[in-house]
Amino acid sequence: MGTAYKRILLKLSGEALMGDQEFGISADVITSYAKQIKEIVDIGTEVAIVIGGGNIFRGLSGSAQGIDRVTGDHMGMLATMINSLALQNAIERIGVPTRVLTAIEMQKIAEPYIKRRAIRHLEKGRVVIFGAGIGNPYFTTDTAAALRAIEIGAEVVAKATKVDGIYDKDPVKYPDAKRYDKIKYIDVLKDGLKVMDATAISLCMENNLPIVVFDSLTDGNIKKLVVGESIGTKVE
Repeated sequence: MGTAYKRILLKLSGEALMGDQEFGISADVITSYAKQIKEIVDIGTEVAIVIGGGNIFRGLSGSAQGIDRVTGDHMGMLATMINSLALQNAIERIGVPTRVLTAIEMQKIAEPYIKRRAIRHLEKGRVVIFGAGIGNPYFTTDTAAALRAIEIGAEVVAKATKVDGIYDKDPVKYPDAKRYDKIKYIDVLKDGLKVMDATAISLCMENNLPIVVFDSLTDGNIKKLVVGESIGTKVE
């Protein structure tokens, strides 16, 4: 089976990991992600992953509770490490070798992020999970996904969400919302569509890195994207 993408950066949201819970990690969701990732590794796709931490802690909401923004962002980065280790465990349980690379050094649990090392792991067929964002406050995990994708030469940022693409307005609130099949980066920025933050979109735009926004909670969708089926919304 041919693939449309040889190397992808999959961006998973922390919130999606909650499933029906109010916080934490749903075993069902993380197992579904692991199985879907194995499906694409099995057809020869090189997979790198950035996962958010919103199911555990968000820096921005922390600042609303009186936590200093920089401290809150660091706490959020550590939350992404918890998710990264949980995802690594779920993927390795079904027989796919996985490495977690972290932007904040913590030798006991993950390798430090080094671009060449990350690429070597990918070439050897290992799934690479990038934890702790880019290691700096004020940057989201969306921006980390865009940056890492560019650094490792990924061909697409696959932005996994709970909805099946980008709409002109919130499809949950407005039944008449229209879904885009394709949209330009500049229109995402101009219309203020909440796809990824503006820094992430700008990085992708400057480097001609396409983004596909799709529903990741339907089993098999990640594979559909990789083999080139028309799924979700493509930003280019």
